[in-house]
Amino acid sequence: MSTKLSQSLKALINAPLARPGQTPAPPRIKELYQQIAREARERQYGVRPWLALSAAATFTLNSPASLPSLLQTASSSPSPLTPLEVAEFIREVGLKCISFNGIPRTINSLAAFRAALDPALVSQLETRPSRALTPSNLPAAQARGRALWESVYRPLDDKLEARLAESHPDLPVYILESHYGPLLSDPPAGGRGGLGTVGRTLTSVVAVACLRAQTGVGPQVLSHVFGLRKGVEQGAHGEELEGIEGERAGMERVAGDEGCEWLLKSVDRITEAIGGGFAGQGSGRESKL
Repeated sequence: MSTKLSQSLKALINAPLARPGQTPAPPRIKELYQQIAREARERQYGVRPWLALSAAATFTLNSPASLPSLLQTASSSPSPLTPLEVAEFIREVGLKCISFNGIPRTINSLAAFRAALDPALVSQLETRPSRALTPSNLPAAQARGRALWESVYRPLDDKLEARLAESHPDLPVYILESHYGPLLSDPPAGGRGGLGTVGRTLTSVVAVACLRAQTGVGPQVLSHVFGLRKGVEQGAHGEELEGIEGERAGMERVAGDEGCEWLLKSVDRITEAIGGGFAGQGSGRESKL
C-alpha cells in the first residue's frame, strides 16, 4: 500500500466543513479578558480563579492564538503575577484540560502557545517533568487520585464508581488511575521546580469551564460545581492559596451562588467571543460583544 495520500483524500481531511484548523483569536478577545479580570477585582475573587476559567475555556475552544492576550492581561498591573508565573499557570491548566477535552487540543494548543511566547520567557520555562510514575511513587499517586475523587463526589463516590463500572469495568479504573491520580491531583510540591500549580479548588474551576464550553454535558457541569463547593467546604483552598493575599476569601466567594453564576456566564462570553467550541458556530447563544 502506498504511503502517499491522494490529493482528493488530503482535500477531504482538510475540508472546511471538518474545521481541521485551530480557531483564530477574535479581534476583541483581549478586551473581554480585561473585562473579566476587572469584574474579578471588583468582586474580590482574586486573579487565579478568573485566569483558570479563561485559560480552560480558551483551550477547550481550540484558540491558542488567544492565549498571548490572556497572558498579557493576567500579568499586567495590578496583577501580582509575573509573566513567567502566568505562563506556567496557563501551561498547567492546559495539561489538566486533557481530562475534560482529550489529548489533541492540549498538544496543539500548548505547542502554539509556546511558539507565540517571547524567546526570553521561553528560556525560563521549566523543562523537568513532575508526573513520571515509578514503582516507588505509584501508590502515592493512586492514593492522591482516590482522595481527590472522594473529595469531589462524596457521599456519592462509591455509587458513581459502581455506576461507571456497569458501563465498562475499566471505565472507573481508567478515570481514577490515569486522570485523578497522575494528572488532576498535584504531585508533591518539592519535585515540581518552576512548574505552575493548579490546586484542588482551581482544578474544579478548570473542570467547570471546560465542560461548560464543550456544551452537551450538563450533568458533569453540575457535578463539578458541587465539587468546587465541596473543595471549599473541606478547606482545600486554605492550603493551596495560603499566603496569597485575598485569594483564599476570593475562592470562597467564587464557590457561592453569585460566584458560580459569574463563572458560568464568563465562560459563555468567551465561548461566544471566540465563536468556536465543540458545538460549532451554530450554538444559538446570544452574543455579548
